[in-house]
Amino acid sequence: GMEEGAELSVVVSQVVQRLRGTHLHSHLEREAKECLHRPEIRIECLKEDVRNFLKKTGWERKLQNAVYRELHVLPQPSHAAAPPEHTKEPLAYMRKAQACWEKRILKSLNSMSTELGVPLARKRPVREQKELLQKWSEMGTNEPDLSHFRPVYAPKDFLEVLTSLRNPNLDSSDEASCRSHLGLIQVSLNVKDIPEMREFFCELSLEKGQLGIDDHTSFPPGLSFAVLSEQDSAAAQQYSRQGCPTGLRAHLWALILNCSNDPEDVMHYEQLKAGVINHDLLVDNLIYKDVKLTASNDDYYFVFEDYLYQVLLCFSRDTAVLEHFNYSSATPPTCHTKGKSVCIRTHPPLPIIPFHGFSMYVAPLCFLYKEPSQLYSVFREMYVRYFFRLHSISSSPSGIVSLCLQFEKLLQVYLPQLFYHLRETGAQPLRIAFKWMVRAFSGYLATDQLLLLWDRILGYDSMEILAVLAAAVFAFRAENLMEVTSLAAAEAVLADLSTLKVMPLLQIFLFATVI
Repeated sequence: GMEEGAELSVVVSQVVQRLRGTHLHSHLEREAKECLHRPEIRIECLKEDVRNFLKKTGWERKLQNAVYRELHVLPQPSHAAAPPEHTKEPLAYMRKAQACWEKRILKSLNSMSTELGVPLARKRPVREQKELLQKWSEMGTNEPDLSHFRPVYAPKDFLEVLTSLRNPNLDSSDEASCRSHLGLIQVSLNVKDIPEMREFFCELSLEKGQLGIDDHTSFPPGLSFAVLSEQDSAAAQQYSRQGCPTGLRAHLWALILNCSNDPEDVMHYEQLKAGVINHDLLVDNLIYKDVKLTASNDDYYFVFEDYLYQVLLCFSRDTAVLEHFNYSSATPPTCHTKGKSVCIRTHPPLPIIPFHGFSMYVAPLCFLYKEPSQLYSVFREMYVRYFFRLHSISSSPSGIVSLCLQFEKLLQVYLPQLFYHLRETGAQPLRIAFKWMVRAFSGYLATDQLLLLWDRILGYDSMEILAVLAAAVFAFRAENLMEVTSLAAAEAVLADLSTLKVMPLLQIFLFATVI
């Protein structure tokens, strides 16, 4: 009743506020003013005529898509009296753990800067700027000495932090329920069981056609073109739940993410590029090293090395990314020197401090987008909607803590013997699956399979599918895993996922498991 109405009006005003400063808003105003001079617009029914004009010219749809995008990234409306940090993360112990983790990463970055005598940021001399500009599209040929730089952290360091999380407010009755959880994650959050999963992922059920299983499925071929010609984000999202056809995926994803590659986007990218040319950041070395250690050694992705440098170096200077800190449990990193809080880079803080494997969030997108500015804006949107949740501590159902818990619960309930066997032999399943989930399986699956998986992340606007797939992989290899007697042996059984077919695995696990 009234409460819902109040909540809705809060959301509406937030969306209006956020769209007010955008290019879209000024374009719309200009269009509306222009159309007043048209002969078909009559004063007596002005509102109606202007609305019809905007509909006919496609502006109304653009506005709808922009609103749809805002609704996806805005935090859920919380109680009016709740303090602002609650919209970011309602659980105090999660906020605290995230803050400690951030401190640790910064400390590591600062000590690297001190040890190596490399400043966190410096202006490049003109000669160096010119060189970089010439080499911009072949940065991979540069061979700086990176032997002293090490990733600030690797996924397994982050896993240690997550396994030490505890809820300090548990009373003894809660503790019993927590103790029944024999996995590594020791906090309780609400995660779905298989019946709830089946309902949530109902479009993946066995009787529905799936691209990625049966590519001659009964999709009316006109459907995807209709979705595209309608230019409707919501329809595109619904459509991608059953997989996107290869030739249309780039268009559909851009539509779902509302990335249109307008002149403004191109300009924004060029400004970031200028920032890379002008300033050298310590973080650049970490990005460089990460690409060299991961994508450059990957059979699928090594060809995109130069794209990865361009996108990631620009990303590390993009203050627009900081907007996601409004609804993330994380805060932008700033450094403390001589007791004053100074941002890492003289002015704007750093959107991210890349960890080992970060560049693999970008690599698969290189298959879809050849135009750097569009590749960039699609990656940035994927990051602020989804990927940031994989390396920050929060209670979000798509956050990494929930995914770990979800994965362990699924195994414990549906494959109890396997779970206990692995646990007893010191091969806790999460120790193996964690790295897959943190990287959204990028670099582990064959690319065509990975893109089918990411279709579903976008389609369901959720990363829970990652936990389901991780559990399904264990189920698929259960027989071999029942015979291992150590973590190393279990890792060997699961070392190569490149032959797996994602969709049959997910379907069998979700819909053919006997409950």
